Amino acid sequence: MGFFLETVFGGLMAGMLYSLVALGFVLIFKASGVFNFAQGAMVLFAALAMARFAEWLPGWIGVENIFVVTAIAVILAGAVMFVVAWLVERLVLRHLVNQEGATLLMATLGIAYFMDGLGQTIFGSDIYKIDVGMPKDPVMAFESVFQGGILLNKEDMVAAVVAALLVLLLSLFFQKTGTGRALRAVADDHQAAQSIGIPLNRIWVIVWCVAGVVALVAGIIWGSKLGVQFSLATVAMRALPVVILGGLTSVPGAIIGGLIIGVGEKVSEVFLGPYVGGGIEIWFAYVLALLFLLVRPQGLFGEKIIDRV
Repeated sequence: MGFFLETVFGGLMAGMLYSLVALGFVLIFKASGVFNFAQGAMVLFAALAMARFAEWLPGWIGVENIFVVTAIAVILAGAVMFVVAWLVERLVLRHLVNQEGATLLMATLGIAYFMDGLGQTIFGSDIYKIDVGMPKDPVMAFESVFQGGILLNKEDMVAAVVAALLVLLLSLFFQKTGTGRALRAVADDHQAAQSIGIPLNRIWVIVWCVAGVVALVAGIIWGSKLGVQFSLATVAMRALPVVILGGLTSVPGAIIGGLIIGVGEKVSEVFLGPYVGGGIEIWFAYVLALLFLLVRPQGLFGEKIIDRV
């Protein structure tokens, strides 16, 4: 039982990391109806900015304290993501208002490739590390309950807490603030929202800024865990099944979907993998997403769309 619970906890922690990336997809789709294929590139760009600022700052300001350097690097990287969001709206989205969804989708693909190249040009293409002081040593828990206890990763536990707080704040933002309600109105109908005085351009800047902050948090945690390298952009592909499972318009759904997929991957790989030769963890999430597309395409918490003719 102890080993099973250890596997489940490991899956939950991995699922929270997937959910952090999936949140970016949900936020932008919820506010603009655009499936943002640039989210993976945003995570990579934010992680690169964070890693390189943390490396450059001691030489710039003459301070070696890791907490001071990390705090300033986070602020600077956040400012960079705000600038990126503003430029995306100013140079791309502003000119595509009321266009077809396919047009906006292709625009996000172009943004993704551009950000990948720009990140390499500005920050370099080596593998960088991010050290924000998160504990990396595992801890043994529940030793009095299970023989040998359960081995838990402190870094994953911190990431899970950060993700949970982020989801809580975003849920309150969408439900309790005027800007959040405006974002939902824009998602329902761009033209109707404009007709009642909601500034579409400003709303899109806000949502891309929020998605940039989410990308920064995801980039810091993934970068701290795996190192910052250009394969980090492919993490977005791991988050796609999470979005499909939880629902494209549900912030809590991104978390629940991530937890389900994280646990399913780990448990199936550990307990079924030896019987089928392994590799289940690679395709499990995509098969599960395909099944949901067949029986419940809007996901667990997504809004069901009914077209009346």
